[in-house]
Amino acid sequence: MSNNDIDQISIKRKANTKKKKKSNLPFILIFLLGFGVLMYPIITRWYYRVESKNVIATFDSEKEKLSKEEVKRRMELAKAYNSSLHNEVTEDPYSDEKKQEGRAEYARMIEIHEYIGHVQIPAIDVDIPIYAGTSEDVLQKGAGHLEGTSLPIGGLDTHTVITAHSGLPTATLFTHLSKLQIGDKFYIHNFAETLAYQVDQIKVIEPSEFNDLLVVKGKDYATLLTCTPYMINTHRLLVRGHRVEYVKDLIDKELLEGKKNIWYMYLFYIVLFLLVVLIISTLYYIRKRRKISKKLKNANVDNIK
Repeated sequence: MSNNDIDQISIKRKANTKKKKKSNLPFILIFLLGFGVLMYPIITRWYYRVESKNVIATFDSEKEKLSKEEVKRRMELAKAYNSSLHNEVTEDPYSDEKKQEGRAEYARMIEIHEYIGHVQIPAIDVDIPIYAGTSEDVLQKGAGHLEGTSLPIGGLDTHTVITAHSGLPTATLFTHLSKLQIGDKFYIHNFAETLAYQVDQIKVIEPSEFNDLLVVKGKDYATLLTCTPYMINTHRLLVRGHRVEYVKDLIDKELLEGKKNIWYMYLFYIVLFLLVVLIISTLYYIRKRRKISKKLKNANVDNIK
């Protein structure tokens, strides 16, 4: 075999290698695109969890530094604000002046998007900051306290409403709120204590319906609110809970169970993605084999001629 023949064979091999690389390029691009789409919400939501945990840790640390006098002052203002929301009470311990102070304090909190606590939902592994008000800036970074409802300090004749987005690619927030069931518990941590609520009502309403958000005399309610259905957002999902005793040991068990459920969900999405990749790979392989068979068949026909 001459050197010229060897060179020709080498050139053909290189050409075939380039063809193979080019033929694999669409599959590689599809795989990378799919992998990127899958990982983007996972990475961004993981980053949000880290950030929100830092915010919560700062809040918990700061509230430990509050003096008893400051805690009492804040509680008095919050109670005065809550009292101003239900004037039908026959014996109101707060004067109009005190109520005005409470409203002025809340207006200040909304203006600066003050961080007023965090809401923890073990069943769906959620623990996010609560800010005063429900502006879009607030709802992009956590949950908001719905203005016109009781501040989350508990007590009879109160009904606080905490709202957050669903379906954000950058943060889970209340995306899985629909998974809560009657009897599940959620917790609101404020500057003074932790309030425990047990779910007793789950309801879907029109955006213009407000009756289920009103104060009920003699009750201590908290409602979690988000948009529904997922990505359509024409209605509102309300998950209401009534106040129950807070048991710290119980919350640890609930958190562990909630983390398991969330990881099972992530595992499902990963398996689904791998299944899609397998199907695409199989279809690509079959298509490629058919092309090769067709070429061989045409080559055999040419040889016969």
